Amino acid sequence: MVENSQFPKRFFWGAARSSKTSEARPDTFLFGAATSSHQVEGGNVNDWSVWEKENAERLSRESGGKYPPENYISGKACDHYNRYEEDFDIAQKLGHNAHRFSIEWSRVEPEEGKFDDCEIEHYRQVIKALRARGMEPLVTLWHWSLPLWLADKGGVLAEDFSSRFRRYAERVCEGVGNDVRFWITINEPEIYALNSYFLGKWPPQKRGPISFFRATYALNVAHHLAYRVIKKHMPNTVVGVAVNQSYFESAGGVVNDILTWEAERLWNRRFLWHVSDELDFIGLNYYFHNRIDYGFNKNTNKKISDMGHELYPEGLYHLLIGLKQFQKPIYITENGLADTRDEHRAWFIREHIRWMKKAMDEGADVRSYLHWSLLDNFEWDKGFWPRFGLVEIDYKTMERKIRSSAWEYKKIIEEGV
Repeated sequence: MVENSQFPKRFFWGAARSSKTSEARPDTFLFGAATSSHQVEGGNVNDWSVWEKENAERLSRESGGKYPPENYISGKACDHYNRYEEDFDIAQKLGHNAHRFSIEWSRVEPEEGKFDDCEIEHYRQVIKALRARGMEPLVTLWHWSLPLWLADKGGVLAEDFSSRFRRYAERVCEGVGNDVRFWITINEPEIYALNSYFLGKWPPQKRGPISFFRATYALNVAHHLAYRVIKKHMPNTVVGVAVNQSYFESAGGVVNDILTWEAERLWNRRFLWHVSDELDFIGLNYYFHNRIDYGFNKNTNKKISDMGHELYPEGLYHLLIGLKQFQKPIYITENGLADTRDEHRAWFIREHIRWMKKAMDEGADVRSYLHWSLLDNFEWDKGFWPRFGLVEIDYKTMERKIRSSAWEYKKIIEEGV
């Protein structure tokens, strides 16, 4: 492994490099943060922006009036579309050498079959801005929002969704591909399918197991088609998918052990089993611990986020060890918490990296840690109130303010844990 004086030797993690794609590994471990287009860019016109306006009043009522309707409308978001260079200057100052972001499909293909070269050029400039600051771009093709024309055709359940996604992927590759080494086809297919097609919480608000399995199948096929077209145009790039995995922990006993095994199989493994033959790396998003004791989420909740999620760094270790079975490099593509007062974030980052390092010492081939998120952002049906950012955003003035935990993260990058 090539050493780089920017990072101490201890951060040239000595984990085993056993995967078939080891020739594509970066020279240094990747530290940074992540964003997604709809959550930070502002000014998007897609299925989510329409749904927000239709549901803002209802969501405000369901909060008991705690949050006004405007909380649930993305609007300008963080204005990252216009301020990305300023934001990347901050990330560089914080010692990041990688950044994950997503391309907004509705910008690139606002009408079916009609691609906007100016928007493709915008994302090419975003990538160049990252490279100019010494940061490796990890590009996500789809982070949940859909062009209106595709939503009108049925969205993910449209008969031709997978072929449309392939066409979109090909056009993006042609436009920006030469500057990208790492591609993520789809973000959290299981979370999207669960909330949009099983629970009916997100657009298009379908409910039931049939729509859920149809959606996951369509996303499975879409990944395969996008993988092939990316590798056809750029065979030396690496292509993965970002999955959201929960650490399911049995409280003990036969019943709990069986429930844990089944939850692990259906939630953490099913999608990966179906795509692993065309997958260069696994992107892991970790947020949730789920202790099973004759029921789910029987957690002790000693520390929780502002959204009530238990903060359980040890779970990351168990997931990384479990993913060894796939024999693929693992990139931690999201890991974060809502923490408005910045009380837990520094501890949270340090402890997750500590457990990550333990997994690496035991042979897990981990190659990145990307915190969610670089910026406070629009958190889907929760709106603006959850604060996930290393950087605080004043949504009235768009002023950026670096949180103290971001400097602690920089110290970890430079000095280790």
